[in-house]
Amino acid sequence: MIDSGLLTRREAAAYLGVTPDTLAVWFSTRRYPIPVIKVGHLAKYRKADLDRFLESRTIVPIQAR
Repeated sequence: MIDSGLLTRREAAAYLGVTPDTLAVWFSTRRYPIPVIKVGHLAKYRKADLDRFLESRTIVPIQAR
């Protein structure tokens, strides 16, 4: 089998720790700008795009003085 390097919605959701339905809602409402590759009726995700999304959502605490 050929590895396309793309994750299914279920795989991407598991990677992010959310449900596939949550990813579908984020896409349809444009809540978060995670790129989606449409292959027919399927939604595919690049791991690098998911990593960028996680990095953009990372909050670094301010150190107390």
